[in-house]
Amino acid sequence: MIREKLEDYVRTIPDFPEPGIMFRDITTILSDADGLKLAIDEMQKTLDGVDFDVIAGAESRGFIFGAAIAYNMHKPFILIRKKGKLPCETVEQSYDLEYGQATIEVHKDAVEPGQKVVIIDDLIATGGTVEAAAKLIEKLGGEVAKMVFLMELKGLNGREKLAKYDVASVISYEGK
Repeated sequence: MIREKLEDYVRTIPDFPEPGIMFRDITTILSDADGLKLAIDEMQKTLDGVDFDVIAGAESRGFIFGAAIAYNMHKPFILIRKKGKLPCETVEQSYDLEYGQATIEVHKDAVEPGQKVVIIDDLIATGGTVEAAAKLIEKLGGEVAKMVFLMELKGLNGREKLAKYDVASVISYEGK
């Protein structure tokens, strides 16, 4: 059944992973051909008129959407992965999580100085992961042209952390 809005494909699960949280499940978008097409098309529309050379996807759901958009737009696609998952020489960036730290990496030769990069991920929550991704791109001499997300949880204020970047999200939810 084709639905009119992308939000109609998102399944909301109350009190997961803890009481008071409304978990926004995108597996229902991915498992529906029309939903997946709509998600990719809507994310890609946010790039109309944007000058860029490369698309980077953040592990792991950023790979799904980023690779599809890179294919559609005939752009190279690079992987931003968790530490220890890439086989060649990398640069890394650590960032804070709610409880602890995480580190992501990109191949040292993934971005050439001066290249304009679009970073794609499924969700902007606190903004920590994608801010670290942007720092990786910048360490390599690249410029972040835009950040594109399928979904935004406004209550977690990630957009504020990314204020110096051009940020777009297709779906926005007020809460956490």
